[in-house]
Amino acid sequence: MVKKLKKRLFPVAKFFFDKYTSKQRKFTFEGITIQMHSAVFPPKFTLSTKILLEYLKSLDLTDTTFLELGCGSGIISLFAASKGANVTASDINQTALDLLKEASRENEIPLQIVYSDLFENLSNQQFEYIIINPPYYPKTPQNVKERAWFCGEHFEYFENLFQQLPNNLAEHTWMILSEDCDIETIKNIAQKNQLSFELILEKTVVKEKNYIFSLQKSS
Repeated sequence: MVKKLKKRLFPVAKFFFDKYTSKQRKFTFEGITIQMHSAVFPPKFTLSTKILLEYLKSLDLTDTTFLELGCGSGIISLFAASKGANVTASDINQTALDLLKEASRENEIPLQIVYSDLFENLSNQQFEYIIINPPYYPKTPQNVKERAWFCGEHFEYFENLFQQLPNNLAEHTWMILSEDCDIETIKNIAQKNQLSFELILEKTVVKEKNYIFSLQKSS
């Protein structure tokens, strides 16, 4: 019942978020400040980004190679780079990438920023960490902004991702998912591509369970 209610409320919540971010506003984490934008996935109003940031706090990322696949605002990439990682941040949203370049300069945190649809422009690169905060609502996105939220009516995002991932898998490939999404369908698509999920963190915030999974090749 709660899950269905949240899905019904999602369009309303997204409308108020778009209204809120129509004005210039900022988000700060651990002294790193970014500019929020209505066309970019919001770190301030979503649990997933904050859970990932808190999880990364405890890790020693010094001199590691780190990819945030679908970086959105890029706050995770900036934080990982501030902890000493050699970071690549990729996305298909040019507005997000332009704002991240600006945030990289203003925070004096260097990183590599790449326009890429999944691994399309990341070939021949290997990483020790890959972080994925995916779109998971099953609806066809109408524009690049909506691709941060909707994975396609038939989960096309995950079909494409899991086809490409076995050839690009990192030692630590992590994905965060909410109980709001159809986790079993997503796992089945992964399994079809010889990938398995291992739970490494479960966290409940505001009565919503979120899970960080490690993705591995099936034995």
